[in-house]
Amino acid sequence: MSNLFAIAYPDVATAQAVRSEALGLQKQKLIDLEDVVVVERRGDGKIKLHQAVSTTGAGAASGALWGGVIGLLFFMPFLGAAIGGATGAAVGASTDIGVDDNFMRTVGEKLQPGSAALFLLVRTATADKVVPALAQYGGEIIQTSLSDEAEEHLKTAMKSAQAHTAGV
Repeated sequence: MSNLFAIAYPDVATAQAVRSEALGLQKQKLIDLEDVVVVERRGDGKIKLHQAVSTTGAGAASGALWGGVIGLLFFMPFLGAAIGGATGAAVGASTDIGVDDNFMRTVGEKLQPGSAALFLLVRTATADKVVPALAQYGGEIIQTSLSDEAEEHLKTAMKSAQAHTAGV
């Protein structure tokens, strides 16, 4: 079962830096992410989701491939690829994987204009390595799917790691 973590940051650049760090930790096999999204509340109050994975692009590529193959059967591979790509993009755009977009928008409404939050849907993690790596960026845990006790333990560990990073 995956756990959800939402961490608020003062700006989008910091949230994106933390996302890059988390993705780097995933390459090192220290964390297994199901989804990672930066949610930005712009100065005008609008919410923007910065997805790590574009389902639209993947759908378009897959649709173009299958459309081209089917188009070969009817001697119109380019038309088949174009129609398949458009259809795949539409299906990909309507597909929501990982953290629910509406939920992220609702939480994003609570952010201050100009700030951002990072949503991490974590399958597994090596906490003693991941927490210090992400804590160096600061941030405030605004929501988790952990028990109250485990969430408090995480907040304490983050504060300790932040203090240790500041002292170094």
